[in-house]
Amino acid sequence: MNQSLPSKFALRGDLLDFAADPGWSVEPGAAVRFRPDHWLLVEDGIIRGVHASDAAFDASWTRIDHRGRLVLPGFIDTHVHAPQLDVIASFGAELLDWLNTYTFPAEQRYADAHEAQAGAERFCDALLAHGTTSAVVFPTVHKVSADALLAAAHARGMRLIAGKVLMDRNAPTALLDTVDSAEADSRELIERWHGRGRLAYAMTVRFAPTSTVAQMEMAGRLMREVPGLYMQTHVAENRAEVAWVRELFPQARSYLDVYDRHGLLGPRSVLAHGIWLDDEDRALLARTAAQIAHSPSSNLFLGSGLFAWRALEDAGARVSVATDVGGGTSLSMIRTLADAYKVQALQGVKLTAWKALYAATRGAALALALDHEIGSFEPGRMADVCVWDWARGPVGQRRLAVATGLHEKVFAWMTLADERHLVQAFVGGISRVRRDTS
Repeated sequence: MNQSLPSKFALRGDLLDFAADPGWSVEPGAAVRFRPDHWLLVEDGIIRGVHASDAAFDASWTRIDHRGRLVLPGFIDTHVHAPQLDVIASFGAELLDWLNTYTFPAEQRYADAHEAQAGAERFCDALLAHGTTSAVVFPTVHKVSADALLAAAHARGMRLIAGKVLMDRNAPTALLDTVDSAEADSRELIERWHGRGRLAYAMTVRFAPTSTVAQMEMAGRLMREVPGLYMQTHVAENRAEVAWVRELFPQARSYLDVYDRHGLLGPRSVLAHGIWLDDEDRALLARTAAQIAHSPSSNLFLGSGLFAWRALEDAGARVSVATDVGGGTSLSMIRTLADAYKVQALQGVKLTAWKALYAATRGAALALALDHEIGSFEPGRMADVCVWDWARGPVGQRRLAVATGLHEKVFAWMTLADERHLVQAFVGGISRVRRDTS
């Protein structure tokens, strides 16, 4: 849905965003900004301010009244596979078998331009319907797949980071490129899309086993050559995968070291999973300012392992949160955060609602060097904003009614809510999703 709105509007609701990293304390502190029954002022797609009273603005502002509802910055999903909606909820395999049995066959369909376009449209609409307005996305190895995905996101005004997948070995023939073809395709796509609207291009190494050294070196060279390029890949998700990488790259100290050797680690590098890392790996992540995109739902569903969030942060490394899909079981960042709580609880760590929501909003924006644009309600940020029901149905409504403090209320929402609680989603001040609440 694309709902036309005036260039100036004021959105009323319970505003929640973050001024800084709230840490791991239940106490909100100054980092947590909860402003109940406030107005968010938006002009020309940009947030202009927050006010407690409508006396702060005149009749030229159109009022959109969502009082009694929770208003958050749009979620930022830092690792998700667009074509894998076709294989979500596939039964009974660990990572490597799952790729061969489900994922690779599904991705082969995206060589067809019609299939690629339909899949891209479906995926972008699904992201928005789940309250995600920005994402770091894998299409497939096919140039047409990346082209369709970036075009669909651009048409919706979304902040999207994506690039064609690089795979020149250890995959089905229909999904293989070469170093030369990958570079040529990447250069064409960079020229067409990188920096256009709200898009950025990412050199997308599927994972070390499916790229030769020459291909990874080509990706690193382009990253050094083209300002603002990102890099996305996978690392240390599954023990069998880690063992395979050790066989393929015996000269590397670790799986993560493979990427570092080929110039792929830096402040714009996003590595999914990062479960089976050691202290030297964590120090390397901190030193290079690369981030791990924690994918808890996927890690649980595929039985990959438990992510050590606190250990990474204690080492100075950065963590964001991702749905992964289809290893993950939903595009909902709320459901994903609820799973992240469970992953940490199994290790004796309690993930607060503040820390979780920060990681999916401002924390992710900072890790992507996009805090100037997304992730908070600071004046000057893009108006990527989502409105949520605090509760739906008798269970949620009762839980909300008996909640005794702010964290208890927000944590219950994070645990019980899902995409069906979304009322309205704005992207750059344009209403892209609106549920009929009449």
